[in-house]
Amino acid sequence: MSEIYLNNKLVGESQNPKEFVDQLREERRKGSLSANVNVFYDEATTNVYASTEKGRVRRPVIIVKDGKSLLTEDHLKRIESNEVQWKDLVEEGIIEYIDSSEEENCFVAFTPQELTPEHTHVEISPLVMLGLCSSLVPFGNFNQSTRLNAGSKNQKQAVGLYVSNYPVRLDMDVNVLHYAQKPLVQTIMHDVWGYDKHPAGQNIIVAVMSYKGYNMEDAIILNQGSIDRGLGRSTYFRPSIAEELRYAGGLIDEVSIPDKEVKGYKTEKDYRFLEQDGIIYPEAIVKEGDVIIGKTSPPRFLSSLDEYSIATATRRESSLGLRHGEKGVIDFVLITENEEGNRLIQVRVRDTKVPEIGDKFTSRHGQKGIVGMIVPPSDMPFSASGMTPDLIFSPHGIPSRMTISHLIELVGGKTGALSGRTIDGTTFQAESEDDLRNELLNNGFRENGTETFYNGETGERLEAKIFVGNMYYLKLKHMVTNKLHARARGPIQLLTRQPTEGRAKEGGLRLGEMEKDTFIAHGASLLLKERFNSDNTAVPVCESCGLLAVHDDFRNKSYCPLCSDNVEISMVEMSYAFKLILDEFKSLGIYPKLSLASKY
Repeated sequence: MSEIYLNNKLVGESQNPKEFVDQLREERRKGSLSANVNVFYDEATTNVYASTEKGRVRRPVIIVKDGKSLLTEDHLKRIESNEVQWKDLVEEGIIEYIDSSEEENCFVAFTPQELTPEHTHVEISPLVMLGLCSSLVPFGNFNQSTRLNAGSKNQKQAVGLYVSNYPVRLDMDVNVLHYAQKPLVQTIMHDVWGYDKHPAGQNIIVAVMSYKGYNMEDAIILNQGSIDRGLGRSTYFRPSIAEELRYAGGLIDEVSIPDKEVKGYKTEKDYRFLEQDGIIYPEAIVKEGDVIIGKTSPPRFLSSLDEYSIATATRRESSLGLRHGEKGVIDFVLITENEEGNRLIQVRVRDTKVPEIGDKFTSRHGQKGIVGMIVPPSDMPFSASGMTPDLIFSPHGIPSRMTISHLIELVGGKTGALSGRTIDGTTFQAESEDDLRNELLNNGFRENGTETFYNGETGERLEAKIFVGNMYYLKLKHMVTNKLHARARGPIQLLTRQPTEGRAKEGGLRLGEMEKDTFIAHGASLLLKERFNSDNTAVPVCESCGLLAVHDDFRNKSYCPLCSDNVEISMVEMSYAFKLILDEFKSLGIYPKLSLASKY
């Protein structure tokens, strides 16, 4: 006797579980049972599990009977003439949705040509096993699986045309590529998704070779001439938001140029871009520290006495300045209201980003690399036909990564550029490599994609033939100008008195155990004294009870709260974080007794 479970609850038993499961599936295909039901027969326990729950990932497959697909040529003709829609195929029981558990009972064929009497389903297209970004990778079946994942991830970080109405949007921090192009080597997914309406890369000429060692370890070499002509040029947008908040007692923030009497007034130079309404004007060129929205707020703490005194007139400065490390041009100013009816000001800053050393580029195959050198066009190697590559890619990235599709795309892109057409590189259904090679040969080039190259500096012919072709390259949003960070002294946290964390807060750079080892190895161990006392403090300690004492600055006298006045109190240097943990121990009822060693 087999048990039957519905959504993991026991609902009945069956003598013939296999027949029961087949009957359920038949009823579902006829439409008398909801298409949302999935049923799974577990051969190990002979139990039946039916599921209708939310949150299951389900995928469509074509049903197979007696080794033949139910989707016939007649159906395909009717689909082309728009007589039959997708939902009709589902209702007729030709296509069904299966979840991961029901798939255990299925034997799914890749293509109709592989069908045998044992098969239960056939894929609509082998491409559907991939997600959206993975299916945009051309020739994906020639790639190692890990690299296909990396290629998918990299495309999500590419700079492109993310929406067409970006000039009127105030999104948080976005990049727009100036000269985005659709790829020469495409997959069917590019057409389905309408990729040409929001592309995120550029077709460039890539040569696979080394250049003076500046492209070792995944680095790439860029041609200065290509950058001058607009390769990888993008704009970075970031909005700043200020609102006039209302406080208890009828007090309100005020957007205006702050008066000199205001507490925390900066300097006249900081407010130089503000117009009479306290808001900056468009197209002003600003850098960090410049105020873009002038604002004053009421005092933070009002006692009952202060409310009636003249002191209320002293407001505090709360203007919005450009963040640490930012610069740009004021692009757009918007004045509106928020949900509460308070005035809301948004100012967008734009900054042109030209590719530089440290910026990140990638192909669609997970072959990401940092710009290691930008070479003048006169020094770039060139082919016998006079072609100069835009980018030089290191050959060492291929053997261990096994991204053969990277190489096939180079040949395919070259063929497409010479023939003036797009190449179909759909995973499992791409144009064959032999056809691409023959077409390249007919266009007057070597069929293996290699060419004779000359040294750009000396004009000597290079001994090796260089593999060169066209490729769709993406510029990623990880740009060095957004990440560069250094500090000497700066803001500290209130609680621990240690430097703040992160670039946005102008934070300190952490020096760990291994960094300490490098200083010692370089013979710079004296730096460690300075490096490891970011929260250095001197604390009075009672030598009698071992607790922290108190120093009265007014009377210039130290005393212990527990012992009498005539005990010995010594100033001890320690990290403020250690002093903090001693206080926290005391709050837990633990006695943190310090026993001081000899002073001599």
